Amino acid sequence: MADLDISAAHQLIDGVWAPAADGGEVPVLDPATRERIQAVPRSGAVDVDRAVAAASKAAPAWAATSPSERGAILRRWADLIAANVETLAAYEARDVGKPRSAGRLNVYIAHGIIDYFAGAADKLTGVTLPSRTPDFFGYTRLEPHGVCAVVLPWNVPAVLTAANVAPALAAGNTVVLKPSEVAPLAPFALAELAQWAGLPPGVLNVITGLGPEAGAALTGHPGVRHISFVGSTVTGRAVMRAAAENLVPVKLELGGKSPNVVFADADLDAAIPAIVASITENAGQNCYAGSRLLVEESIRAEVVERVAAGMAAVRTGPWDQDLDMGPLVSQAQYERVRGFLAEAPAAGARLVTGGEKATEALGDGWFVAPTVFDQVDSGMRLVREEVFGPVLAVQGFRETAEAVALMNETDFGLLSCIWTSDVSRALRVAGQARSGQVAVNQFHDAGVIGFPFNMQKESGFSRGGGYAALREYTQEKAVAVRLLDRPSA
Repeated sequence: MADLDISAAHQLIDGVWAPAADGGEVPVLDPATRERIQAVPRSGAVDVDRAVAAASKAAPAWAATSPSERGAILRRWADLIAANVETLAAYEARDVGKPRSAGRLNVYIAHGIIDYFAGAADKLTGVTLPSRTPDFFGYTRLEPHGVCAVVLPWNVPAVLTAANVAPALAAGNTVVLKPSEVAPLAPFALAELAQWAGLPPGVLNVITGLGPEAGAALTGHPGVRHISFVGSTVTGRAVMRAAAENLVPVKLELGGKSPNVVFADADLDAAIPAIVASITENAGQNCYAGSRLLVEESIRAEVVERVAAGMAAVRTGPWDQDLDMGPLVSQAQYERVRGFLAEAPAAGARLVTGGEKATEALGDGWFVAPTVFDQVDSGMRLVREEVFGPVLAVQGFRETAEAVALMNETDFGLLSCIWTSDVSRALRVAGQARSGQVAVNQFHDAGVIGFPFNMQKESGFSRGGGYAALREYTQEKAVAVRLLDRPSA
């Protein structure tokens, strides 16, 4: 980790790493051991003011920079990430608690996102419009908002930093980024590389601090012209209220309760490992995690048995052992998940596997064993609420209409996964899914370039991610011109 100089308890404002104005700090802990890794600034309103002022000062020149030059800087940023994969992977893995290979994968994804928007920066165009007579000409321009606030959670910090910062910069905006104080080190390292790539001072600023302090000050700041928030639905509502006060657009990526819907004709050899991975990746701490399993009754017993065996075989340990799954990120998250584990059997769910601390041999880390509950019903909190842990709830269905009803019987609408060999049924069910994303015979979007990270219902709303993200970070201006006759010379 010595290759990148990420100074302890420093934030990036106007191209300079410096401590918080009042010198406050927040400790960053290793979830596998609860030991302190280092500290980060406890940024407050004064720091937010300084960061927004720096971004505001830098905004006109950055917006006026050639889109090709903006793309070239992003490309250099992506190249530096590729050259520092192992260092960045270690930051992400240790900070969040995930296996090192998972941290490496997240860095590769972040690299791909930034590289994608490097290429898209000079492809952003408006439209020309028809006119009633040749005397008029109409067209649109897509222009940056100005200062964009980006507030992120702790679960996949490298990916989320890339997915929100890269399109904002490519479109000509400046950014004040607030990563979670729980896992800020990978975003700090990415910001350092952005400076190396030639990003001008003030174009990207990074502060930390607590949500009610720095986060609230940033999303409510009158100098911010666009807000991107990724996190819980409860906090998302608070961010929307703050955005309403200043009448600025907001992009929300919130929670999920994603189902894997398995029909009797599904290829179970492909489905079972994907279902297990969908709820154990990052210890289930993903908004799109496959936390619900809906399975046709004729194969329910077989699927539950095979999924439970797969979950029981998941190897759990600290990040540097590079096994299959790490701990939960914090004491608060550990207690939350343990609460669901204690409550579900009392509500009538049948524990199939897990339901406890992974193993005493793992010491004081916040480890929870991968868990499967069968015989759940839609009224249970386990089915209705986002657990954000490696906990799977199983329900059965007998016909397609019932599967669709169960699939949509949630307040969330992020991702639905359909497993079937019947193409017609897959397309019909995909059309009936009330979710922003649908995957068929896979989990999530593997193999698709520019796939948008869409959502519906209480999962939020955005055009963030993929081909449409640049438009999220621009505002459209319409221009109408009357062509005047000029007297001949």
